[in-house]
Parts: sequence; structure tokens; C-alpha cells
Amino acid sequence: QDYTWEDHGYSLISRLYPDVGQLLDEKFQVVYNLTYNTIAMHCGVDTSVLRRAIWNYVHCVFGIRYDDYDYGEVNQLLERNLKIYIKTVACYPEKTTKQIYTQFWRHFKHSEKVLPHPFLTWQGAWVCCPCALTPLLPQVHINLLLLEARMQAALLYALRAVTRYMT
Repeated sequence: QDYTWEDHGYSLISRLYPDVGQLLDEKFQVVYNLTYNTIAMHCGVDTSVLRRAIWNYVHCVFGIRYDDYDYGEVNQLLERNLKIYIKTVACYPEKTTKQIYTQFWRHFKHSEKVLPHPFLTWQGAWVCCPCALTPLLPQVHINLLLLEARMQAALLYALRAVTRYMT
């Protein structure tokens, strides 16, 4: 039986600690929905499917699976080296090495992995061109996603135990 954050975890923690439930939910939503609609140097890309695959893969690593999610997406979108990186960081962070880090998404150029200088365009005022900026490195974004998904998975286990105790 699914025990999800949206249906069970959030409501229980909100009953126990109303402010904490709202803050955690907002934190999970901000990280989950964080996107600049770019991948590498491609602008206007819908990254929601990739973000969902990363989030659900982390949950899967911790034994949480959802009946309404097609896990074929995970295998289609997450290359083997990225899965190794995610699992290592989520489960054995002390074993994370530079080699594991550099092995995934090798097709990204080094220049695409570092923050470029802002590129300004004239549109009645000087503004930053969103495609010229990479506000978050792809690896930083992946780390945020996987660490928040890990926290949510741990909370789901703890809150499920509390639910069982209370009933």
C-alpha cells in the first residue's frame, strides 16, 4: 500500500507540528519544481520528467515505489553512471569520489558545468539573458533533488511508524 507524502506524511506531520509540515512541504516543492528549463546549453526544455525520474529513483533506492509511476522512465532517462552517483550520495555519501562525480553526464562540457558570466541584453533595460546563465550547475541541482528526496523518504518511514503506533 502506498504511503505518500502528499496523502499521508504531510497530513500527519501537520497534525503533530503544523508549522513544520508546511515548511517541509514548501521545501520539497521548491526543490522538486526548481527548473530553468535548460539542459546543457539547450533552452526551453521541459525537465519535469527528468526531475520526477530522479526523485522517484531515490525513493526506489530506499524501497518506496509508487503504483502509478512507470519506472521504465528511470531506466530511459537516467544513465547507469548517474544512477551510481545518486545511489552513492544517497546511501553512502562518505564513499562519494571525484571519479563517481565526473562519470555521469560526461557529454557536458566543462564550460557548461561552471557558472558563466552574466550575458546582458538590451530590452529597454539591461537584463540577463536566461539562456546565457546557468544559475545552478546540473550536478548541484541533482544533489538538491536527491538529498530532498532522501529526506522525504526517511520522513515517510518515520511517519509511517508513528501512524502504526497511533492506530
